[in-house]
Amino acid sequence: MKKLLTCLALSLVAASSYAATPLWLRDVQISPDGTEIAFCYKGDIYKVPSNGGTATQLTTQASYECNPIWSPDSKQIAFASDRNGNFDLFVMSADGGAARRLTTHSASEIPSTFTTDGNYILFSASIQDPANSALFPTSAMTELYKVPVTGGRTEQVLGTPAEMVCFDKSGKTFLYQDRKGFEDEWRKHHTSSITRDVWLYNSENGKHTNLTAHAGEDRNPVFAPDGQTVYFLSERNGGTFNVYSFPISSPQSLETVTNFKTHPVRFLSMGSNGTLCYTYDGEIYTQKQGDKPQKVKIDITRDDQNTIADLNFSNGATSATVSPDGKQIAFIVRGEVFVTSADYNTTKQITHTPAREAGLTFSPDNRTLAYASERNGNWELYMAKIARKEEANFPNATTIEEEVLLPSDKTERTYPQFSPDGKELAFIEDRNRLMVLNLETKKVRQVTDGSTWFSTGGGFDYSWSPDGKWFTLEFIGNRHDPYSDIGMVNAQGGKIINLTNSGYTSGSPAGYWMVMPFYSLPNVMVCVPMLHGDH
Repeated sequence: MKKLLTCLALSLVAASSYAATPLWLRDVQISPDGTEIAFCYKGDIYKVPSNGGTATQLTTQASYECNPIWSPDSKQIAFASDRNGNFDLFVMSADGGAARRLTTHSASEIPSTFTTDGNYILFSASIQDPANSALFPTSAMTELYKVPVTGGRTEQVLGTPAEMVCFDKSGKTFLYQDRKGFEDEWRKHHTSSITRDVWLYNSENGKHTNLTAHAGEDRNPVFAPDGQTVYFLSERNGGTFNVYSFPISSPQSLETVTNFKTHPVRFLSMGSNGTLCYTYDGEIYTQKQGDKPQKVKIDITRDDQNTIADLNFSNGATSATVSPDGKQIAFIVRGEVFVTSADYNTTKQITHTPAREAGLTFSPDNRTLAYASERNGNWELYMAKIARKEEANFPNATTIEEEVLLPSDKTERTYPQFSPDGKELAFIEDRNRLMVLNLETKKVRQVTDGSTWFSTGGGFDYSWSPDGKWFTLEFIGNRHDPYSDIGMVNAQGGKIINLTNSGYTSGSPAGYWMVMPFYSLPNVMVCVPMLHGDH
């Protein structure tokens, strides 16, 4: 059998246009002298005068560039780029030109700041935990490193996560935001023991001081030019992210700097003239001490036109399903259903919708596919058939007929599976009930009532027995149990028989079935699945 997906080309229209008022500018940072602002837009680095105007594009590679930071003299900009595969550090003149690569590790390196003397760049990356580290080793928990601006050997500064670093003028202490766990950095209104705090680190004595110690998110700290005041972003007072400040000598003496509603403030920085810079609702703002926020008016001229993009895929397929005769393979890429030949380089796109399709299953006739789609705003079951009898498979079919099964705008139906004889279609209803549709009579019967599955994550694993008379399924016997078992239930419905009952989590009930006596039911022969991990 050939590769599941050797090369799939999709022709898509990449629609983008000239943006007189660009939105969703990211990674914004004002220069130390306060005259210019660097930012990321559509994967390139730009700069614009801090009082607004036409932005200058500094990077032109097809790769993604982000996280620009300024050198202390405002003459250089360092940034991250994936032009060589993963994010590496590059540095270039603030006026543009060729960028020089500084790091080559296979991890992703994200720049944080220059040292005050301009000789080094500090960056975060998950490269190597110290031997004495007590942290769980994971790529989500980075270490802090530095690399010479002229290039050279990388050195570890801290073995603990320290992000968004900002030095004071002496260069001996710096502020940073920590990271304690796996919570997504873009999550809003998060309150727990792993939310970020603002810390102060003294490089001379190695002391870390928590300046906020708040149950909510405190992040992105910056020093005022005098080094005596700290500005940072926080979701305090039950609102969204806004700018707050406190004296370094009295972190409890908080002052509110901004009062934005609805959307969070992001990407805080400050120039040596005391001008704050940040984004709100996708646009850049500046704010001088004692003044109100001022939106920076920016013009960007780009040669963005509607073009045809050929997208080649050699991986990333999901829901791979082999036809019963072994000659076709159905799969999903970018939310669309495709079928490829197992013997030839012929691939057919089955669906063409802006919605997502999921959960493929082949009928025993090799000519019918079932799947779920949310194209009408709700997950529904669809069935696609080869229309012409003389056409033997999907990859070479000229006409494919599709119909929706049990249409509904309220009831959610997903994860279909054809019965072994192809006369029925099982599916999961509202994420917790196993149901069966008779394809001839269109009658639906309930196999489980939902009382054995409490997760709202989307569904559970199940499979038909070869004779179509039983199901094995993943279930939870008690709502408070932290694990799932594998059970067996009659295809007509009834009590679930626990097959594993091990006290461990069991899943994916699929594989070989064999006939053997089930000793708790005297004189009864039933099909018992040989489960992966439970025999």
